Amino acid sequence: MSLRAVSLLLAGAACLLALPAAPAQEQTPENPYAVVPDAAPPVYHVRYEASEEPGALRYPVQYTVWIPPGVEMLRGVIVHQHGCGTGSCRSGLTGAFDLHWRALAAAHDCALLSPAYEQPEGADCRAWCDPRNGSADTFLKALHDLGTASAHPELAEVPWALWGHSGGGVWAGGMTLLHPDRVAAAWLRSGVPLAEKDENRPELPPYTLPEAALGVPIVCNLGTKEGVTVTDGRFSGVWPKNETFFHAVRGAGGLIATAIDPKTSHECGNQRYLAIPWFDACLSNRLPETAGEPLRPMPTGDAHLADLRGTTAVPEEDYDGDPAAANWLPNAEVARRWEQYVTTADVADATPPPAPTNVRIEDGALRWDAAADLQSGVRQFLIERDGEPLAQVPQTPTNPFGRPLFQGLQYSDTPLQPLRRTEFDLPSGAPADAAYTVRTVNTVGLSSEPAAPAK
Repeated sequence: MSLRAVSLLLAGAACLLALPAAPAQEQTPENPYAVVPDAAPPVYHVRYEASEEPGALRYPVQYTVWIPPGVEMLRGVIVHQHGCGTGSCRSGLTGAFDLHWRALAAAHDCALLSPAYEQPEGADCRAWCDPRNGSADTFLKALHDLGTASAHPELAEVPWALWGHSGGGVWAGGMTLLHPDRVAAAWLRSGVPLAEKDENRPELPPYTLPEAALGVPIVCNLGTKEGVTVTDGRFSGVWPKNETFFHAVRGAGGLIATAIDPKTSHECGNQRYLAIPWFDACLSNRLPETAGEPLRPMPTGDAHLADLRGTTAVPEEDYDGDPAAANWLPNAEVARRWEQYVTTADVADATPPPAPTNVRIEDGALRWDAAADLQSGVRQFLIERDGEPLAQVPQTPTNPFGRPLFQGLQYSDTPLQPLRRTEFDLPSGAPADAAYTVRTVNTVGLSSEPAAPAK
């Protein structure tokens, strides 16, 4: 079945220069793609220069990967792909440092990888977000090179979980159609492979919808102001393209759903509170138990269905509409979260986060390690001295696109720079024998147990 060629939204390019532990650089208007600080194990970095060879990537690109400490053999890689434009591309520099996405990766022994295409201001995004324009080949090379640098050569062979925003959604969708046997699941935020021919690249054949892609769980996620309830303006064409892609895949029996955010336009909003639990369900069922084995088929026995623009999901056997035109959700728990998300753009959580670890005093500062709540991430940390509240870090967390987060949030769903550290400068004059501890607060306001104290 043909989707007809992809008219992609927006820019990309490649050659070779590997930096396993890149030095910190200062971002400036002249150097907007400076390397993220702290690119040292378990973080690894590689950069490729642009190429003028036919079919190769036209822009430089950086890849940053985080390997969960203690993992002997990786089972997969989660790819967090930014969107188009210099601002979104630059935001990819911090994607591998996101505590919430790291929690998902660690739960499944997966690497977390974030590309950053160095697209010039105003340049054509199609040069990278169509993976056939060199970005697919460069991505495969990066997996090999980063696998070598990190002593995890299996990184080049493990399955992928693909998240993409805007042009990144176009890229993730294209990679799913090109390499369905490698993709465990794909989340496409505000971007899908389009149904019309790309007139700028007439030499590229139309995408086809291979049978293997029908077994890949996919969510098309977008804001209601992208053509659903707001039908004019810059992003009004997003919904029609998503709807066309959805019907092509679902009509052929694919495991696909839409998730319409009732509050947003093109910004990512609170989508991670559905996307991460959804990936958790997909990876739990699809990743092979033994590295090197093929992906397992997604179970369908607990599937729930919902109307395309509805807000209620029911078990498949209870659905009275046309299943071939209905949203497909993998199980009752994901369906419950989906209902909350498409109704209010919020997802409830009753589980407290894990407590911080390794609380210590170094150079006059209290420092600690922390893992995010898989369901709700991290809003802030509470500092206590001798059992009494002392401070909050940060004092007032912010996020213009959704729930306040400890690391903040950029437009393409990645942490702000400079990266916020888990530390607190201790006040002078405190009793020498004071005991300090830390609690984690997630984004629904639930607090962890206190960590073991530092003195």
